[in-house]
Amino acid sequence: MLTAINIYSSVPVYVQIENEIRFAIASGRLKAGERLPSVRELSELLRVNPNTVAKSYRDLEVMGYLYTRRGMGVFVKKAVQASCRKACYRDIIERFHETVQEAKAAGMSKAEVKELAERCLASESSPYGEMPNSLMDSAKEKSDGAP
Repeated sequence: MLTAINIYSSVPVYVQIENEIRFAIASGRLKAGERLPSVRELSELLRVNPNTVAKSYRDLEVMGYLYTRRGMGVFVKKAVQASCRKACYRDIIERFHETVQEAKAAGMSKAEVKELAERCLASESSPYGEMPNSLMDSAKEKSDGAP
């Protein structure tokens, strides 16, 4: 499920953890009743402060996706996949809309936006992973004034 975070991302670490768990629930990679790693296990794996993981788990509990059984661990709630998927889609659509509108405001053509979307879809990177070199090269070309 979650093996790494990107400390250089503009997305806070606790939000990256929350989103990765939400995405795993929405996609069915995490099933209802499945136990998540303990705070200590996940913080050691990700090399982050345990308080960061604890905050993510608390937030996801407040959102209604997880529950804690004292002495047993943190688990995915039953019957949350559909609502989680809906919430993820809504959030992604909002961010995608903002990004496309920013691209248009910056002077990118529809063809450029479509090409960039296709290149992003073709990449195998994780949501908060480093940007692939192919996309970085494209950004450098545009900033250098190349067509």
